[in-house]
Amino acid sequence: MTKPISPLLPIAYSKEVAAAKHRGAPIVALESTIITHGMPYPGNIEMARSVEAIIREEGAVPATIAVIHGTLHIGLEPNELEALAQTTGAMKVSRADLAFAIAERRTGATTVAATMIAAARAGVHVFATGGIGGVHRGAEDSFDISADLEELARTPVIVVCAGAKAILDIPKTLEVLETRGVPVVTFGSTEFPAFWSRVSGLKSPLSLNSPAAIANFQKTREQLGIDGGMLIANPVPEADEIPREEMEIYIERALDSAERDEITGKAVTPYLLSTIFDITEGRSLKTNIALVENNARLAAEIAVALAD
Repeated sequence: MTKPISPLLPIAYSKEVAAAKHRGAPIVALESTIITHGMPYPGNIEMARSVEAIIREEGAVPATIAVIHGTLHIGLEPNELEALAQTTGAMKVSRADLAFAIAERRTGATTVAATMIAAARAGVHVFATGGIGGVHRGAEDSFDISADLEELARTPVIVVCAGAKAILDIPKTLEVLETRGVPVVTFGSTEFPAFWSRVSGLKSPLSLNSPAAIANFQKTREQLGIDGGMLIANPVPEADEIPREEMEIYIERALDSAERDEITGKAVTPYLLSTIFDITEGRSLKTNIALVENNARLAAEIAVALAD
């Protein structure tokens, strides 16, 4: 059972989220690094508004999560969302530094791991993102493995994504998730997706075809007392995908560039995404936006099914 947020912690619920919690309405959490580190202004605010609107259209309430001047926000007012989209120098906050950002009164955008922590403690059970972090290519030498995987193993939140980011070592990522006991369910397909691409060449561990079935699976896990989260892999719409064979060429070029420029740690993922954006002349960003919107829709449907 996840501990509730301490009443002593500086926390702010948006008016919309507070009202939804009061009446027991379905809520979908959203991360904020995609806003501050994923794309430039004004594209980032347009994307954030679009995703929130999709969640509302599907009968749920969006809760974008961020730390602003040391206060943990569960849901942002329109002016706060706009200000965050124009913020420069925001921390990229994960499990290791979420408390640091709050204690030091910093502004930080939450990663998958930090968003899961905040969502669970606020009683929000479904979270929509783009793609999760995982085992980086070459991790056998660098030991670079995202905290997202550990968080999925311990925090009871359903995470809807388009698979692991394709810049990662997807087979090793799936292996770690299996070892940690995290259910990996691909929605509507038996093959695990690869973020920009609908397929990865890897069979999905599990597959379900409806939000109601996903909600029922989660309720059964809770009845059995099984801890931890669940990963729902939602393939990008066919009209918006970049085929896997094509993306691998771009990824290899970006990885070579990162090695040449000696990029390491938290800087790797944003560097690679930016480089791929340049190589694809913006196509990767268009696909990224499409998959985030697609994930938001499915997450809202799951949240509504859980509430029913």
